[in-house]
Amino acid sequence: MEIKIREIVANDYTEVVFLWNDVLEIRNVNEENFRVTKEKMKEDGNYKTFVALFENDVVGFVTIVQALSIGITIGYLHIQALAVKKEFQYRGVGTKLLRHTENYAKELGISSIILCSGFKRTDAHAFYEHNGYDKDSYCFDKIINLD
Repeated sequence: MEIKIREIVANDYTEVVFLWNDVLEIRNVNEENFRVTKEKMKEDGNYKTFVALFENDVVGFVTIVQALSIGITIGYLHIQALAVKKEFQYRGVGTKLLRHTENYAKELGISSIILCSGFKRTDAHAFYEHNGYDKDSYCFDKIINLD
C-alpha cells in the first residue's frame, strides 16, 4: 500500500473535517470554522497540517505547531491532532504521519515533540508508545465560562 504525505490544500478540508468528527470525535469542527482557523494558522507560520493520501484520497492527517518554551531556544513541536480513517488504521498510515512529523522536526533542528491524548483513547496510547513516545505527564484543561 503506497501512502504519500504532503501538506494540506483546500480541497482536502472536507475529508480532514470528517476525520476530526469521526475518528477524534470532536463534533464542533465543521468546514467553515476549519477553513477560517487554517487561514489564521497559515498567517501565523508556525502551524503545519500534513495529509496521508492513498490513491489521491485523504486517509489521515496530522496537525502540528512549533511552540516556544523557556529554556528550549528553538522550541518544540506539539502534535495537536493525528487521525487515520478507521479502515486504514493498523496499516502503517499513522506511523508514516509520525515519521514525517519527526523528519520535519529534524529539518527545523527541533529535538522534542509532545502530544496529548484523551484517557479513553487507549489504542492511541499503545500506538504512540509503540512508536517510541513516552507517557510522562497528564494534560489538563479547563473550559472558562465567558458570561
